[in-house]
Amino acid sequence: MSDRADYVPPKVWTWNKDNGGRFANINRPVAGAAHEKELPVGRHPLQLYSLATPNGVKVTVMLEELLASGHSGAEYDAWLIRIGEGEQFGSGFVAVNPNSKIPALLDRSGPKPIRVFESGAILLYLAEKFGAFLPTEPGARAECLSWLFWQMGSAPYLGGGLGHFYAYAPTKIEYAIDRFAMEVKRQLDVLDKRLAENEYVAGSEYTIADMAIWPWYGGLVKGWLYEAAEFLSVQDYRHVQRWANAIGERPAVRRGRKVNRVFGELSDQLHERHDASDFETSTQDVLTAQK
Repeated sequence: MSDRADYVPPKVWTWNKDNGGRFANINRPVAGAAHEKELPVGRHPLQLYSLATPNGVKVTVMLEELLASGHSGAEYDAWLIRIGEGEQFGSGFVAVNPNSKIPALLDRSGPKPIRVFESGAILLYLAEKFGAFLPTEPGARAECLSWLFWQMGSAPYLGGGLGHFYAYAPTKIEYAIDRFAMEVKRQLDVLDKRLAENEYVAGSEYTIADMAIWPWYGGLVKGWLYEAAEFLSVQDYRHVQRWANAIGERPAVRRGRKVNRVFGELSDQLHERHDASDFETSTQDVLTAQK
């Protein structure tokens, strides 16, 4: 890996896995399965294969919110996919998501299983399936979907852009960090101005737009992402702060944030979720104490 300021890209790029650093098992330049591995299947109609990254948290929050709202058909099994170990390249996972990214959902409630991949698509699919957290009035629905897709288009600047170059890249590149910090702060300002006039992102109702945006931008202003809160002066975005705190206090959000989590406090880690009681009996602090 070159960190020279005078680096000139070769005429033809070739992959060198040794250049991947801590992400060597996460990214590769080809699609498809790298090894044979079937996915486990639990007893519930919905099978989720994921990890508690911000994109994964979106879906577990949605599922927990559906259950809290009385939609018993949203019961689910959440299976851990360790992307650092390349489990997303197993044949079973690739069959559910050919893009080899978490989260991936398999709905087995009908005569034929339905696969859904991409976190925004999963949120929309579940909202339509259960008739929840997505407005039906055309204008309100359009507003909700606009903000949902705003998140899908904006988050790569925060994750793959700022997060990578500020927190993870082996070489700190001033141009790259400045470029992505500027864009993330612009996005925070967009969100702050919106929330200055609305309780929730899409208006007066809590929707899938909030569930999509909160793990990323709520997590950022709460200080959970990349240790970049001070760097980005997140205290300046007081309306985002208000919103992030309010969403974070929801019991379903607290539960959803624990599912498929393998880092942080042991009491906040529920590696797999197969029943509501798992939040009391199967978090890592409880399992560790039983050994």
